Amino acid sequence: MKRSEPLSLSQILVLIKGAGDLASGVAYRLKRSGFALVMTELPAPLFVRRTVCFGEAVYSGETRVEGVVARRVESFEAARQLAATDVIPVLVDPPAAAISALRPAVVVDAILAKVNTGTTRQDAPLVIALGPGFSAGQDCHVVIETNRGHNLGRVIDQGPAEPDTKTPGVVKGYAADRVLRAPAAGRVIAAARIGDPLTEGQLIATVAGREVRAPFAGVLRGLIHEAVEVSPGAKIGDLDPRGVIEHCFTISDKSLAVAGGVLEAILASKLGQARPA
Repeated sequence: MKRSEPLSLSQILVLIKGAGDLASGVAYRLKRSGFALVMTELPAPLFVRRTVCFGEAVYSGETRVEGVVARRVESFEAARQLAATDVIPVLVDPPAAAISALRPAVVVDAILAKVNTGTTRQDAPLVIALGPGFSAGQDCHVVIETNRGHNLGRVIDQGPAEPDTKTPGVVKGYAADRVLRAPAAGRVIAAARIGDPLTEGQLIATVAGREVRAPFAGVLRGLIHEAVEVSPGAKIGDLDPRGVIEHCFTISDKSLAVAGGVLEAILASKLGQARPA
């Protein structure tokens, strides 16, 4: 019997659940490598690093991250048509119904909920999950480590990722202080923009009239969209003590490392026998 030829990368449809910063790092690497992509998101995404999130297209209609464009689409057919072009389609699709509609060869759960919200190994020929809450061989085929350290970006084909540390990475001695949190319920009214250099004590935003000020000098790396209703204590922003404005508009080292793990997992799999999308 003649062996079937492997699919070209543009014939391999990858559906990424979530379009936040780690998901967008994955999408950037895969799109640059030539894969067909679709991303799904919530109606009001909660990410704060909006300048490097393809999910920002949910709010703006279209966005660009390091030269790669993402565009909001309103139907599965529109997503299918756009997937193999240079533009990444983003669907508002909380239940990820696009999986059954589009039958992707690869599903990447990049929601980063720290628990499995419904992904199964039956979703696609190859199911990849990022970080805690998943165990390779049980609810997905492969897990990619997301905790910083020696194993960041490692491909795990048996067992779970490391547990959630519940602590942000330390940057110039700052960890939990880097995360800005809502002092009350309501919408975040911005007084500063992502990329702005801030001095200690400078006003960043208000929530229900209560102020959020910079706990130290740095650059505002992220701020949640004003359309989102937040609860008290919710993460609403990210302050970077390194003070490098460019970091606010480029994909992080962590996202690229995790993306490299996803790319490795796909290329090392047997997708040459998968049916074209």
